[in-house]
Amino acid sequence: MLSDKKIAIAILNYNGLELLKKFLPSVIKFSNNKISSIYIIDNNSHDKSLVFVRKNYPQIKIIKNKKNYGYAKGYNLGLSEINSEYYVLLNNDVEVTKNWLDPMINLLESDENYATCQPKIRSLHKRERFDYAGASGGFLDLLYYPFCRGRIFNTIEKDKGQYDNEKEIFWSSGACLMIKSKIFKKLKGFDIDFFAHMEEIDLCWRLNNSNYKNYCQPKSLVYHLGGQTLNDNNPKKTYLNFRNNLIMILKNENIFKVFPIIFIRTFFDFFASIKISFDKKNLFHFLAVLLAYTAFIFKIPKIILNKNVWISNRANPKKIILPIKYFFMGKKRFSDL
Repeated sequence: MLSDKKIAIAILNYNGLELLKKFLPSVIKFSNNKISSIYIIDNNSHDKSLVFVRKNYPQIKIIKNKKNYGYAKGYNLGLSEINSEYYVLLNNDVEVTKNWLDPMINLLESDENYATCQPKIRSLHKRERFDYAGASGGFLDLLYYPFCRGRIFNTIEKDKGQYDNEKEIFWSSGACLMIKSKIFKKLKGFDIDFFAHMEEIDLCWRLNNSNYKNYCQPKSLVYHLGGQTLNDNNPKKTYLNFRNNLIMILKNENIFKVFPIIFIRTFFDFFASIKISFDKKNLFHFLAVLLAYTAFIFKIPKIILNKNVWISNRANPKKIILPIKYFFMGKKRFSDL
């Protein structure tokens, strides 16, 4: 077990040499080294990522996994070797800003039931706009479609300070997530069956069901590049998003509610798969959704055997059906919902 300071900033990396060159300088510059240490958790990269880090940033500690385990298992294994009161899970394509850590840790320390906190996340390419992966805090609708303050489906708002209040949210973004280590360990970390995508939403949902709270603290600001592991045009990303979302619903929702929700979801997801394929001019996205449902069906017995039948949500989803609000009622902004 590696000895650490109060905060461990853990950056998961896989063949991210160019990203580390671009984004590590801001992490080094703006992280308080009196209370924080920086770790690279490497998923067995075969580029020269680790050579670069060892040569240019000897103060960064390196944990090397035996192979590419993805986001969920990669973090679980790496964080198990770190002894720290707080973990900050930071993507290797995130630029941090001055005073990014203090507002988040101050918020989490204000209440023992506050488990996670994310900053306000803007797009690196369009710096005045929110980022797709988290914006100013994540939510779920009645059918458990994820959306954010500042981002609904593919509509991304310009940040005009409209969501600058700290707020309890349903899920914190995995692009930059601060979490109390004892709570992360108590819930046994991420579900490794997810591999990548939505594992942080699943974790935050389990936190909600355990009476913990997730927050967004917009006084902290970071910029996210995004799409560096799997870009939006890759059907594998579509597959993982749909499969993991269905697994997450069955795992965390009350057994008596879950199947009616999934039944309704099939209709929306069918039309979504056609739209995605049409927009991206790639039939494989439609097939990816079909494969996602097939994989989910095969996992149903295992998930049910491992679940608590009487689960009830402390933090309920928003009482809206997002596709209806968005596509039929023209509600494109979070503030319109």
